[in-house]
Amino acid sequence: MNETVTEATARERAPIVRDARYYELKREIEEHLYDECELLDMRCFAEWLDTLADDLVYFMPMNFNIKFGRHEDGERTRMEKDMSWFNEGKWTLTKRAEQIITGVHWAEEPLSRLSRMVSNVQLTDIRENADGQLEVYVRSRFLMYQNRCEYEEYFFTGRRYDCFRRVGDTWKLARREIHLPQNVLLAKNLTMFF
Repeated sequence: MNETVTEATARERAPIVRDARYYELKREIEEHLYDECELLDMRCFAEWLDTLADDLVYFMPMNFNIKFGRHEDGERTRMEKDMSWFNEGKWTLTKRAEQIITGVHWAEEPLSRLSRMVSNVQLTDIRENADGQLEVYVRSRFLMYQNRCEYEEYFFTGRRYDCFRRVGDTWKLARREIHLPQNVLLAKNLTMFF
């Protein structure tokens, strides 16, 4: 699954039919996203990691200020070609979670208090992959509040482009691309999971 599902690629596809199947899958995905927020807010990292596919791609590009009219060509860094905030897989996310759980992570001692919201969930594609597994492509918006120590407060808001794969009777996150609408990160670190 090398395809990036962003605004440009979503626009190239024919609009998805919003029939009964669409709304049933949307409901399942929304509930999955709400459960994910709760797991992460409650620091249930092991349970959250179980919701990730082994071949997960987790990517957050950086943004550039560029001349008007060239946004689609170069506003964001490209995966595997440019620097990014995140270009990780399940193994790296597991190691980051394990580091936080140790209690000696310099940027997470004391632990941050986080609250996540997800909204504007829309399915952009429904298809079977080469292995015959159902994959649902989803775009959504998120808002995350972080409080650290006593007085540090940060808000992160943006878009996510996800691909969820049905494995048995559950959904696994196979791909997440996160777009923050800022080109200079105002927070002191990025230890959280989006």
